[in-house]
Amino acid sequence: MAQHIRDEFFQIPIVTRVYTSACILTTIAVQLNVVSPLLLLYHPQLVFKGEVWRLFTCFLFFGFVGIGFFFNMIFLYRFCRKLEEGSFAGKTADFLVMLIFGSTLLLSISTFIHLFFLGDALTTMIVYVWSRRNPYVRYTFFGLFTFQAPYLPWILVLLSVLFNGSIIGDLVGIVVGHIYYFIMDVFPNKPGGFLLLKTPQFMRHFFDGPQNDPNYAPLPEDRPGGFAWGEGRQLQPEQQQQQQQQ
Repeated sequence: MAQHIRDEFFQIPIVTRVYTSACILTTIAVQLNVVSPLLLLYHPQLVFKGEVWRLFTCFLFFGFVGIGFFFNMIFLYRFCRKLEEGSFAGKTADFLVMLIFGSTLLLSISTFIHLFFLGDALTTMIVYVWSRRNPYVRYTFFGLFTFQAPYLPWILVLLSVLFNGSIIGDLVGIVVGHIYYFIMDVFPNKPGGFLLLKTPQFMRHFFDGPQNDPNYAPLPEDRPGGFAWGEGRQLQPEQQQQQQQQ
């Protein structure tokens, strides 16, 4: 049994496995009073005073154990894994660059609007990017109702209203997710467009191995609608045409 659990754990893609595990372990440490959440939150003045760990720990704490925490972990694990095994399959370095880019933007914005914990916002960004790259996937929400993937980030906003009453983090996550989607999936396909965000070659060599093409650029199938991972079913071509005409 223990071996089976271990095998299942190590089948999870590396970035999803490390990030989700870090979030769970951090929450357990706070719940057991081993660590104070005050030591984890993002505070620019304290960062400038040398407490640089706050740049990372603010993404690891989602609140005390409760239904809101479990929902956050479900969405984080599920859609982080969907992206890592989907449009970022074999491109761990690209996935890390996306997370670094999103985290940096979130930290910059939070400096002005005073968001202290950014895990919710980063999760929403991940969900947003997945939803825009899979616009025709019909997603079933815990078996209750079905909708197309682009509506999913707004479901997260609704859940935030229900569980903690604050939607600022989710809205910021949607904005940052759209910025990433635009510069990676929209702008390069426009006349005269080009990639504004490129993965350093040393990261490709370290995380993806030397066999990767150094001239790699995202392929057309990496663009929105190229993948069909997720719950529910992919719309048929004639249904897609009807959607686009509407």
